[in-house]
Amino acid sequence: MAITADHIREKLIKELAAVHVDVEDTSPNRCAASYKVLVVSSQFEGKPLLQRHRMVNTCLAEELKEIHAFEQKTLTPEQWEKQKSQ
Repeated sequence: MAITADHIREKLIKELAAVHVDVEDTSPNRCAASYKVLVVSSQFEGKPLLQRHRMVNTCLAEELKEIHAFEQKTLTPEQWEKQKSQ
C-alpha cells in the first residue's frame, strides 16, 4: 500500500470528523517513511492528550505499520482557534 499525505489527510477527516488536518512528509527524501500531522476535531473535546493520540493511532493502524516515524498534534476546534490567534 502506498501511503501518501493525501491518503492520511482524507482518512483522518473521514474517520475523526476532522475540521482541519495538516500532514507533512518529514522524510529526508520524501519517501513516505516519516510524517508530522496536526488534527483538529470536535471528537477530542473533553479527552486527555493520550486518548486523543490513541484515537489517531487507531484510525491509522494499518498505515502506521509502514511508517517509521509519526509525530502528531491533536486539538479541539476551540484550541485551534486560540492557537491561530496567538
